[in-house]
Amino acid sequence: MMCFTALVSASVLVFIMPHSLAVPFVSEAATTVHSDAATMVSAVHVTNVTSHGSYTGPPPTTTGALSTRVEAASIPARPPEPYKLQYPADGNLHQPQPAPYTPGGGLGTNGSEPVYRVVSDFDYESIALALYQEWIELDLFHWGLARFSSEEFEATGLNAEDRFLIQFMADQEVGHATALTNLLGDRAPVQCTYDYPVRNVREFIDFNQKLTRWGESGVYGFLNHLDSRESAQILLQSITTEARQQMIFRQFDGLFPMPVWFEIGIPQSWAWTLLAPYISSCPYNQTRLIWQNYPSLYVLNQPNPARVNGSNAWNETTGGYANTLSTSNLTNSSNCLHGAVGENCSPAVTHNRTNPLSYPGRQVFLRWDTPGQPIGPNNSYITSSSAGYPKFAAWVSQLNVTYTPLQNIRNNTAYTIQPNSSTYEGDPAVNGTIFLAITDTNLYVTPFNLTQINPHVNALAIYQAG
Repeated sequence: MMCFTALVSASVLVFIMPHSLAVPFVSEAATTVHSDAATMVSAVHVTNVTSHGSYTGPPPTTTGALSTRVEAASIPARPPEPYKLQYPADGNLHQPQPAPYTPGGGLGTNGSEPVYRVVSDFDYESIALALYQEWIELDLFHWGLARFSSEEFEATGLNAEDRFLIQFMADQEVGHATALTNLLGDRAPVQCTYDYPVRNVREFIDFNQKLTRWGESGVYGFLNHLDSRESAQILLQSITTEARQQMIFRQFDGLFPMPVWFEIGIPQSWAWTLLAPYISSCPYNQTRLIWQNYPSLYVLNQPNPARVNGSNAWNETTGGYANTLSTSNLTNSSNCLHGAVGENCSPAVTHNRTNPLSYPGRQVFLRWDTPGQPIGPNNSYITSSSAGYPKFAAWVSQLNVTYTPLQNIRNNTAYTIQPNSSTYEGDPAVNGTIFLAITDTNLYVTPFNLTQINPHVNALAIYQAG
């Protein structure tokens, strides 16, 4: 009331002194309002760090991907739906407005109350996959902070504030896991135990930036295909947070934070292929997934972000699929952590390398596994491929899929040449953390129908282009 009286007095003063040049008036809060924070306790059970290591339990009683009646070997390519070519797109309005300042069209815009739940098998299996990803991120971020000492983090240039940021990102995953569990219901996948291909902080950071790459891209690949637009909205608002996480881990890895104009979207089976090898075991009644597990592709000369000359690497990964960097062969002179300008790869807002990690025309040596290997939670999934004889490397980056022929193919090994292609002029297509697949054909696909390539994939990997 006192503040209100002061305001009234000031207005009266202005009214009775119309010729005054200025009326000094300071509004200052008389008190601070306190209230209890409104919170919603997470309904999901969270363990900050689960047990770790490869699976050593009994053989699984159920194997393979979830399945029902399969109606065709693949989804055939069809011409575009005619109505999509009919809208004039001339800047004028062609439909009645359902309300003022509201154009005709759109999905979920008719005033119906939103229902935040999955409404199809496609929705359920896609969001369940995303939840598996959120669970591993929650565990991985916590695990690294518990596994490595403050001194080990400091030695790689990551201080207490940087470690708190990783802790905060782990906390974000609690919210993401809760939101996706709510969309799925009571049978939503729960937290599992994991096995990470890292031995030190540098490898931990590199694995994080690769894992968050396929986590982010895996959602982009299916987000606009979901039947439940409400679920898509929630997922959009979580995956944009993960995009920031991926960029932060690139910065911690000493990489240029965002060397591309567009981020990649990949099929669900690609994301599951790259994620499943690092899940050791899950509870006996865990909800299973429908997605395929492809054989692993090993990039024998995978560029190593920890090297001064990152492209000059051979067998410097901790395994296939993620192809995470290994520091085993680094010497003081080849380690870029304390390098000069143009060579330095310490954690920073940005770095610009004199020697690029990769480049067009680079010879890339590859090896891939044969199908039929047990993998994933409890070794209960089996790698498979319906592709024929391998012929091409498919470079999947930004808006592009670029094929290069495999050469000197023998005993599941070959080499190919990194392509010189651009998304648009000034934007080299092959850059950043991308996806590399072996295929039996050079099928034309685009970002919205990339899943059409799935029957033709022999093996899959992450490639560290930049």
